[in-house]
Amino acid sequence: MHEMSLMWEIINLVSDDARLKGFNKVSKIDVIVGDLSNVLPDALELAFLYFRTDQIRFIDVRTELHIIREVASAKCETCQWEFEPDYRVALCPVCGLLNCLLISGETFRVESYEGSDEHES
Repeated sequence: MHEMSLMWEIINLVSDDARLKGFNKVSKIDVIVGDLSNVLPDALELAFLYFRTDQIRFIDVRTELHIIREVASAKCETCQWEFEPDYRVALCPVCGLLNCLLISGETFRVESYEGSDEHES
């Protein structure tokens, strides 16, 4: 499950940036996961829950992960039909040609995060 290592990298990336901004905790992380990104949202969530329970770096049990789904979209450059492909390489469902350009669906990135410098009492 490569989502464990991906989640570890997300936590490190966010924690490093939070430290630079003077935060001491992260309350929410927003991640965009494209349908064709080869990342399973459920597995990513499971990895996050594992690290959250262990209170790794700036993440604790109250930190939330929000996964934003990016729908796959492609356009046939021959007939201009836009459709939702199942794979990165797809035949146009209208003209049947393999002349399609992937528009969206491959993204995997941290969109944003929320942090604070509040100390627990």
